[in-house]
Amino acid sequence: MSGEAISRRTFMAAASVGAMGMACPAGTAFSATVAGTARPALLGGPRIRTRPFPGWPVWDPEAEEHVLSILRSGNWFRGSGNTVTQFEKAYAELLGAKRALCVVNGTNALLTALHMLDVGVGDEVIVSPYTFIATYNVVLQSCALPVFADTDPATMQIDPNKIEARITERTRAILPVHILGQPANLDRILAIAKKHNLVVIEDACQAWLGEWRGRKLGTVGDLGCFSFQNSKHLPCGEGGAVVGNDDDLMDRAHAFHNCGRAYGGMKATSGYPIVGTNRRMTEYQAAILLSQMKRLVADTARRRENAAYLDARLKDIPGILPQKIYEGGRGAYHLYAFRVKPQALGLSRGRFMEALRAEGIPCSGGYGPQYKDGLIEDALNSKNFKRSFPAERLKSYREELVYPENDRLCTEAVWFTQNLLLGTKQDMDDIANAVTKVYENRDKLA
Repeated sequence: MSGEAISRRTFMAAASVGAMGMACPAGTAFSATVAGTARPALLGGPRIRTRPFPGWPVWDPEAEEHVLSILRSGNWFRGSGNTVTQFEKAYAELLGAKRALCVVNGTNALLTALHMLDVGVGDEVIVSPYTFIATYNVVLQSCALPVFADTDPATMQIDPNKIEARITERTRAILPVHILGQPANLDRILAIAKKHNLVVIEDACQAWLGEWRGRKLGTVGDLGCFSFQNSKHLPCGEGGAVVGNDDDLMDRAHAFHNCGRAYGGMKATSGYPIVGTNRRMTEYQAAILLSQMKRLVADTARRRENAAYLDARLKDIPGILPQKIYEGGRGAYHLYAFRVKPQALGLSRGRFMEALRAEGIPCSGGYGPQYKDGLIEDALNSKNFKRSFPAERLKSYREELVYPENDRLCTEAVWFTQNLLLGTKQDMDDIANAVTKVYENRDKLA
């Protein structure tokens, strides 16, 4: 785990059990001056933290009776119970959406949304390159091209100024990702989509209770998608949801996720009137989610408060640039992120993170330029893609895989996982003091 490229989920698991960072007893935080004069832990000095940050996920013992009652009943399938339906209604109400549909994970939520909005063979989808790999995979699995618009490094979101140049006659959708739990610029994205008659699918898989102009993320576009994977703010191991405000569309989505069986206002012309698949959530997963949802609002408020405090502590350190949020947006902080400018900081990002971990602060370098990985070529060389796109389009697409701002961000970003933000103000001081200590000892560490 010493390298810069640590996967988000591996990093999250390590941070949760304290394997990458430990904490100090209350009342022993360094001031900026003490942090600067103390010998760096990487060079044999005392660590700022010697005990773990808060772990994740957090089990609620009060949920055990409900979960056990479902397990003992044998009604684990949603068709035999009402717990999934109960959670769907509660989650839609929490978000201010008309409907929610639970599925097996966030990836399948995205696949369902793409299918329901008729994105498929030969289409193109505008998407951010700075995202978890699932956002790439679902477009490719739909036999469509993920056409990337470069990243705005300050916000780490898709740059709305780069979108229109990527639109072609094949473009069907824009798939903004509210990455790290912070909002993409939905005003600009929705205006572009309206101008070009495109659908908008929000990847809010890291953005529960994030907001855009007072509306919850995932409820602003045509459809929104969420993940309930183990590291997420609302976890049940694996799970996901599609949310929307169009009853006809959501009825068809429900039918699609349930083997094509008619649902709601659909006309049941036969037992299976549409092509479907099985993406149903189980009853006991929904019971866990109902329990976890009890803490979501309070946890979100704490993350926001601690993130604002960290911003204030870190923003004046030379070479440290906290992630910005667009005006009108409100973050959920699945990850707390900042950029490191090595020339101003006086250290490479790799050396900075090595020194920060030595002080007991778990951190990661985040995503790499995944469009340079083998999955793109693997898809383009498949029979499906060769049949679905002209050879000249695949050739020009390969030539377009150049995103300098995203490449730069991938070499500058530093992440803290969301469980660190569930700590106390003392914990935030330890993080900020550790960063200060590393900075003020940069000459010794370089």
